[in-house]
Amino acid sequence: MTLSTTDTPSGVRSAGWALAVLGVVTLAVVAFSTPWSVLPEGAPAVVPDPVRDFTAEQIARAERFDALVSLPGYLSLGLTLLVAGVLVATPLGARLVDRLPGRWWLRALLGVLALSVAVAILRWPLGMWSESYLREFGLSTQTWPAWAADRAKSTGIGTALTAIMVLAVIALARRYRRWWIPAAAGAFVLTVAASFAYPVLIEPVFNDFRPLEAGRLRDDLLAMATRDGVPVENVLVADASRRTTALNAYVSGFGATRRIVVYDTLLRAPADEVELVVAHELGHAKAGDVLSGTLVGGLGAAFGACLLYAVTSAGVVRRRTEIASLGDPRAVGLVMGLLSLATVLSGPAQNLVSRQIEARADVHALDLTRDPATFVAMQKRLAATNISDLSPDLVEYVLYASHPTTPQRIALARTWAALNGLPEP
Repeated sequence: MTLSTTDTPSGVRSAGWALAVLGVVTLAVVAFSTPWSVLPEGAPAVVPDPVRDFTAEQIARAERFDALVSLPGYLSLGLTLLVAGVLVATPLGARLVDRLPGRWWLRALLGVLALSVAVAILRWPLGMWSESYLREFGLSTQTWPAWAADRAKSTGIGTALTAIMVLAVIALARRYRRWWIPAAAGAFVLTVAASFAYPVLIEPVFNDFRPLEAGRLRDDLLAMATRDGVPVENVLVADASRRTTALNAYVSGFGATRRIVVYDTLLRAPADEVELVVAHELGHAKAGDVLSGTLVGGLGAAFGACLLYAVTSAGVVRRRTEIASLGDPRAVGLVMGLLSLATVLSGPAQNLVSRQIEARADVHALDLTRDPATFVAMQKRLAATNISDLSPDLVEYVLYASHPTTPQRIALARTWAALNGLPEP
C-alpha cells in the first residue's frame, strides 16, 4: 500500500470540477424543493406582533429566559470555533496523535476519542450552566445523573459517527490518490443509511416509545391521516416528560421507518390542538420532507468530501498542521476541525430552508383542519410552555431559528383565514 503525500494538479482540478457540479446540483435541488412562497401572491399581509397575543409578563419572561441561555449558548459556539480553528491552523492535533500507540487505525481512533472527550469536558460546565436555567424556569424535569447520562450518550454517539467518517477518509486516502471519489460516494450512502436507521437505532437510546392508546384521539388522528392521503400505521408517544415539560412532535425516517411521534407532554393539551400539531407533521410526511432533506444532506456530504480534498490539498494547510497527507493518522485533528467548521458555517443556510419547510407544513395543517382559531391557540400554548423567543435578534434568528417565530406563524394563520373567508382569529 502506497501512502500518497502529494496531489497532482490534474487530481485537484478533477476534484474542483466535481465540487462545482455537486454544488450546482445541490443548490438546484434546494431551490426547486424549497417552498419559497407558501401562500398565493397578493395575500393580505398581517404583521407579526407579540404584543397582540401575549401578555407583558409572558413577553418579559421569554426575554429574560433568552438572555440567560444565550450567554452559555454563544460561549459554546465560540468554543467550537476556537477548537476547530486550533485544529485547522496549528499542528496541535498532529502532535497529539504522535503520542498515541498502535497501528495507524488505532492511533486515528484514539485521536478521535481523545479530542472528542476533551471537547466534551470543556463543554460540560456550559451545558450545566444552561441546564440550570432550564430547571429554574421549569422546563427541565431531569435529575443531574439523568442529564449527565443523556449527555454522555450523545457524546458517545457523536464520537462513534465521527470516528467512522475520519477512519474512512484516512483509509481511502492511504489507498487511493483520488480518494475523494469513493469518499463522496460513501458520504452520500452513509447519510441516506443514517436517515433510514435513525428512528430505530438512535431515537430509542434517549426515549421509550409506545403506540398512542386506543380511543377517540387515536381514531381521529388516523382518520385525519387517511383523509390526507398519508399512510400512517400508528402514532407513537415518546416519554419526554422524564426529561422536559416542553411540548413537541416530529416526523422522522421514511419508507418502513417513517413515524409520527408526539411528546407525552403534548397529550395534556386539548385534543383539537393535538390534532393540529399532528396535521402539521402530516404535512412534512405528505411533502416528503424527510426524503428530500436526506437527498440534500447526502449531496451536501458528497460536496463536503470533495471540499475536504480541495482544502487539504492546499500547501498552506499542510504546512501549518504539519500533515503530509490525509492518509496519515496525524490528520485526525485537521479533519475533525474542518468538519466542525462546515457544520457551523452551513447552519444558517439549513435554517433558512427549514423555516420555509415549516411554514409550508403550517399551511398544510390549516388546509387540512380549516381551523385557524385553534391553530393560533395551539401556537400560543406552545410558545408559553416552551418559553419560545418571541422576537429573536437577527444573529439568533440566522444562527438558531429552524422554525418561524411564533408571531410569524400566528400572522400566517391570520393571512390564511383572510384568504379563505374565515374570521380572523
